[in-house]
Amino acid sequence: MAEKRTTERRPMGPGGHGPGRPHGHGPGHGPGGPRGMMAAPGMKLEKGTIPRLLTYLAQYKVRLIFVIICILVSAAASVASSLFLQSLIDDYILPMLLEAAPVFDGLLHAILKIGCVFLAGILATFFFTRTMAVVSQGTLKIIRDEMFAHMQTLPVKYFDTRTHGDVMSYYTNDADTLRQMLSQSLPQLFSSVVSMIAVFVSMVHLSIWLTLVVLAFTVLMLVLIKKIAGRSGGFFMKQQKNIADVNGYIEEMINGQKVVKVFCHEEKSKEAFDRKNEELCEAATAANTFANVLMPIMGNLGYVLYVTVAVAGGAMAISGVSNLSLGGEPVLTLGTIASFLTLSRNFVNPIAQISQQLNSVIMAMAGASRIFKLLDEPSEEDHGTVTLVNARRNEDGSLTACEERTGMWAWKVPDGVKRMNEDGEIVIAEDSPEGYTLVPMEGKINLNHVDFGYEEDHSVLHDISIYAEPGQKVALVGATGAGKTTITNLINRFYDIDDGKIRYDGIHINKIRKEDLRRSLGVVLQDVNLFTGTVMENIRYGRLNATDEECIAAAKLANADGFIRMLPDGYDTVLEGDGSGLSQGQRQLLSIARAAVADPPVMILDEATSSIDTRTEAIVQRGMDNLMKGRTVFVIAHRLSTIQNADVIMVMDQGRIIERGNHDHLMAEKGRYYQLYTGAFELE
Repeated sequence: MAEKRTTERRPMGPGGHGPGRPHGHGPGHGPGGPRGMMAAPGMKLEKGTIPRLLTYLAQYKVRLIFVIICILVSAAASVASSLFLQSLIDDYILPMLLEAAPVFDGLLHAILKIGCVFLAGILATFFFTRTMAVVSQGTLKIIRDEMFAHMQTLPVKYFDTRTHGDVMSYYTNDADTLRQMLSQSLPQLFSSVVSMIAVFVSMVHLSIWLTLVVLAFTVLMLVLIKKIAGRSGGFFMKQQKNIADVNGYIEEMINGQKVVKVFCHEEKSKEAFDRKNEELCEAATAANTFANVLMPIMGNLGYVLYVTVAVAGGAMAISGVSNLSLGGEPVLTLGTIASFLTLSRNFVNPIAQISQQLNSVIMAMAGASRIFKLLDEPSEEDHGTVTLVNARRNEDGSLTACEERTGMWAWKVPDGVKRMNEDGEIVIAEDSPEGYTLVPMEGKINLNHVDFGYEEDHSVLHDISIYAEPGQKVALVGATGAGKTTITNLINRFYDIDDGKIRYDGIHINKIRKEDLRRSLGVVLQDVNLFTGTVMENIRYGRLNATDEECIAAAKLANADGFIRMLPDGYDTVLEGDGSGLSQGQRQLLSIARAAVADPPVMILDEATSSIDTRTEAIVQRGMDNLMKGRTVFVIAHRLSTIQNADVIMVMDQGRIIERGNHDHLMAEKGRYYQLYTGAFELE
């Protein structure tokens, strides 16, 4: 969190990193190399992950029951085909070898019946596979919807302290591991378990002695599986976290590619990526090494078991050892041994499949743990009760709330809420028949002795007092890190103050519902974010119910109508790539138009012209001047020429206001502002 000690908090740009952490690092990333890898197996899944995941699957209860039935049919068909070998050899093939003129009618009839069984198994497999695809995709849709909906409720602080690539990894890598588990691993696991049970019953039906041989061999295999699979689980969890780390770094580099090239930082970027990629490679290699060697080992052990059973069965048949079975077969026949050999393979293969799928399940559970951790992040708290409503003034001067837009706003203050009146007295809203009082929204914002710090032990703002009357233009000036943007963040309640009061039209902003508070504030930032869609849609983002005529009027107010009509399709021109086809000035004019269509009583302009040329600045400045008329305005500016007409100029230094007054007053004092304006002292 070191950066927050020396610089003010800035809004996050696309792909930006919060100042509270090193670039590109996801949470919980361990050191690279052997030491970091050795720690991986100690990582454990969050408790309750599996039951919580099952609650999503419960919404597809009927389909899952159908899947279970299909899996049972498929397993039964597989076992029936193995048992058919005994009947085929003992009841048909061997007797026909002793006949001079064999009759094939019975054999053909038996083959036809087993063919029908095979067909039922194939159809059952097809249906449960298709059904699980529907279940898995539907479940993921629900989870993604919940993630995105919950993400909209998270405070700005959450995104300031995480890379965007790390957050994106929830929707891509973590969600994809869940998809694979739900559509493939879980059905395969259940199918394997059912097959093992059915095969075991069939083996006991044929020969208990040979079944004991298989079970003894299976115990040895399970011991081996436990050692191999146990080591891979922790590495799969570390792999998921490292993937998020790599994604975050790549996303950061893509957004900052111009900066990388301008400063010839390509080699250093590659070195940093190599380190992160090496950590991912080590974790993924360790995880997949243990996982990938499992199937070959199990396959070869299956062949060993096959030979062992064949030798044991042949020896028992030759020596005349009596057979013990649930089917009552007194001796081991050739058909029994052949059928049992097939069953032994069918018993071992599911064990190998289960062990293999368990790794996918562990990896998916790691992804699910991360997803549920996001869903468990506390939402932004809002205990405000004061709301913003459209109002109409009656003939007697009183206000009435209404649904239609009138151009007049009022605060709907519930009875009992304290506020400050025009005389500076704290009053309590009196009981009224409606249960609330309507207070005209004028745009008066006061900060009284405000202290704030992003960390508990370090304050960024110290004893800040600002009094912005309705219609006033208040300018904040100071070096980077002085705390200018932090003040605007506090007015928006992106963060809550540590001490002091912030009042909006006499009402403490903690009492105002955040959605209504922010709806009354228009913000124009230096970094413009445009969205994929038409120009009209981007302007309407300021107020979704605005008509086309209102959007065009806002564009004219912002001095943007001229260039918009010169675009290929005018207001219907589709912008892509954050409006990369537009100049910086044009993008800024669209941002001003977006704020204009919202028509808020208070505007916050955060260095809105600092990144454009002087000629374009004049055009943008005219648009902003139109926007500021009749509004309370907070302006953060490095170009002092743009704030000469401000009613009040606050000069800030290290979180304190060191000078205040209008342009002429501060120039006459010949203090810090005079030095800044004359160039004797430069902003850094």
